[in-house]
Amino acid sequence: MTNQPYDGYQDGYGGHNGHGGYDGQGGYDPYGQQQPQAPRAWPGQGQHGHPGHQGYEDPYAAQQYTQQWQGQTWETQTQQPVTAPAAADTAYLPQQGDAAPAPDPAEYGPATLAGNKRMTDAQRARAEGRSPIIEPGMQPAALTALLGLLLAGAAAVGTYALLVPLVVLQAVTAAGWFRLNGMWPARQGIALGFAGALAADAALLASGRSPSAILGTLGVWVLLALVLQLRSHANPDERMYGLMATVAASALAIVAGGYLAADADAVTVGAVAVAVAVLARALPLPTAASVVVALLAGAGGGVVAGWLTGLGTSGALLGVGAAGCALIGHRVASYDYPSRFVHFTAGVALPLSAAAPVVYVLGRALA
Repeated sequence: MTNQPYDGYQDGYGGHNGHGGYDGQGGYDPYGQQQPQAPRAWPGQGQHGHPGHQGYEDPYAAQQYTQQWQGQTWETQTQQPVTAPAAADTAYLPQQGDAAPAPDPAEYGPATLAGNKRMTDAQRARAEGRSPIIEPGMQPAALTALLGLLLAGAAAVGTYALLVPLVVLQAVTAAGWFRLNGMWPARQGIALGFAGALAADAALLASGRSPSAILGTLGVWVLLALVLQLRSHANPDERMYGLMATVAASALAIVAGGYLAADADAVTVGAVAVAVAVLARALPLPTAASVVVALLAGAGGGVVAGWLTGLGTSGALLGVGAAGCALIGHRVASYDYPSRFVHFTAGVALPLSAAAPVVYVLGRALA
């Protein structure tokens, strides 16, 4: 093929100069012999116009912005068409100024017993630079004090009267522990823990309030919790976590039955000491000072209740021991950045439940 000018070539760009060129814009060479070109101008900025398109300094730019061939031409028969790169490959995504807000942890789905993972409130609090320790406050402390006084008064009345506030304490303990661990709803675990507490109470009454009934019930309920988790379809890590939560909730609810096994005077002294200590702990004081004041208040409450029950000054030792365990339960209920529901369940019940073993042991020793 010879390099002859393509006279009379109709290129479909709205006109020609008779020699395959673009009206003096550097010329268009259909055989690949490009002529020097002027700097490219964008659409609408050219100085020369043509019918069917605006002026372009670059003929290839004109070919891009004006029209596409619908049929076979000389160029499409001999060359591969040039396609623009995909938009996904060339698109420039500017960096966003504001990151998307973190989702609310409450929207992470059901509890971990169902096998779902979620971010705990403590993890979010640490990520935001906040403390994961939030104390329950005065209102839960007032409820704890009320429940403690009910235990103290019912113990003075009789064993079956004590059973009423004790069952309430055990139910709130089981529910609060599961919610404290971020597992909600966990109906099977809560029901199992509460059922263990009721079984322990029945065994205590049937055995003449022997503490061996508590230990035997606790061993049986550990096996039941193990069987429950073996039937779960969650992954092994979640099943282990659920097993530990179920065993702990059952143990706390069952151990709270120690009030039923303890001496009635010891229950009165210990419950009064817990009530006074928790109220003192809720006062707006520095942590160290608040702990000291709470222990002193528990000792004072134990002394007063001891004078009323016949334990005398030995009630101070029982009061300090019960107050110390109550503060531990209070501290546990403050962990993991708990919600208001946790404060009014675990925050109310754990101080009294944690004090039950000490009330039983010291009560027997001081009697």
